[in-house]
Amino acid sequence: MITQEPTSTMAQGWKSENVAKSLPEVHASIPVSETGPFFKRLLAFAGPGLMVAVGYMDPGNWATDIAGGSRFGYTLLSVILISNLFAMLLQHLSLKLGIATGRDLAQACRDHFSRPVSIALWFLCEIAIAACDLAEVIGSALALNLLFGIPLSVGVCITALDVLLLLYLQNKGFRWLESIVGALIFLILLCFVYEIILSRPEIAAVLGGLVPQKEVITNPDMLYIAIGILGATVMPHNLYLHSSIVQTRNFAQTDSGRRNAIKFATIDSTLSLFLAFFINAAILILSAAAFHSSGNHQVADITDAHRLLDPLLGATLASVIFAVALLASGQNSTLTGTLAGQIVMEGFLNIRLKPWLRRLITRLIAIVPALIVTILYGEHGTSELLVFSQVVLSVQLSFAVVPLVMFTSDKLKMGAFVNPRWMTILSWGVAGLIIILNVVLLAGTI
Repeated sequence: MITQEPTSTMAQGWKSENVAKSLPEVHASIPVSETGPFFKRLLAFAGPGLMVAVGYMDPGNWATDIAGGSRFGYTLLSVILISNLFAMLLQHLSLKLGIATGRDLAQACRDHFSRPVSIALWFLCEIAIAACDLAEVIGSALALNLLFGIPLSVGVCITALDVLLLLYLQNKGFRWLESIVGALIFLILLCFVYEIILSRPEIAAVLGGLVPQKEVITNPDMLYIAIGILGATVMPHNLYLHSSIVQTRNFAQTDSGRRNAIKFATIDSTLSLFLAFFINAAILILSAAAFHSSGNHQVADITDAHRLLDPLLGATLASVIFAVALLASGQNSTLTGTLAGQIVMEGFLNIRLKPWLRRLITRLIAIVPALIVTILYGEHGTSELLVFSQVVLSVQLSFAVVPLVMFTSDKLKMGAFVNPRWMTILSWGVAGLIIILNVVLLAGTI
């Protein structure tokens, strides 16, 4: 039986004690047990971490990983590892905010900041979500083109059907949506395990690449790609998404219930992000083994990578498997990105639209520019647009990270679940570093 227990320490720091439920159609819809075997209790919380991990392996990550591997071999593996460690910390803060306060990050911003500031943050976040969705649309369209020869403009239009798929899955229950996302992630994983076996990377070089090298900082070209990897890895919409979907679990609304929920949700998130790290690393390893070692150091385009895989690896299925993984990545990212759009609009503006209408609006915002570019400029234009979408995401990132660290470090808002001092210092350090690196990325891009 789930009990309700008000926590007065958390009510003091917010303007209003009562807040609308985040994603009300699925809020607290998945039962969890307070007792029983550890693995069974963990399994009840498994799912949100996988949905968040999708953002760390979307098509926007592919270009930076492919460029890094083809140009610099395995050296930038350490950057992927560090980026994922940053992500693990930030996603922990996000889920803790949602569980401890009953607010997602968008709701917390609306409750804390003035109306003009909230509107500005909402507008910036909508731009970031549209940019993220743009990368997913382009990635899916590229995959359809590589697999079936479907023109890019037609493939962009086909992605609009994802809205109907998402609505259908959510109506069947949130577990269905989590299961589909998880299945697609494991499909991507299997594809890259196959690709890595074919490419036969040097194990010693791979392990060496996990150790940070000073040339990552001293070599301007390497630093630029390293910042790009970081910018493409830590996605702002994931922070809003995670703080909401952890509330789909019907855990006890007591301090002990919340503490257990935070523990199991953190394990779920951390393990899922380790999986995302492996897939991201696998893309770079494949690029290093297949392209860098063969002298193809300038492969920075997904289409070129697909074209070169078969002759370099000597396997006719290599390019097909690569495209299948790209399609799964694009579809997965679409499901979570459109869900994040609903969370942000409802959280910041307290506007409730029908789910299908909200997702259709989000998808059209991404489809229109993608369609225009594919018609006018073709594959080269989509590659440029893919890079631009990641720059937009990097600009918005600080506007999500700073409020998240600020809220979770505030004892009045978090009560017993406030960040310990060491975590507060570490979180602000990570936030500051991300901001600096993304400003450098933006300046370099301009």
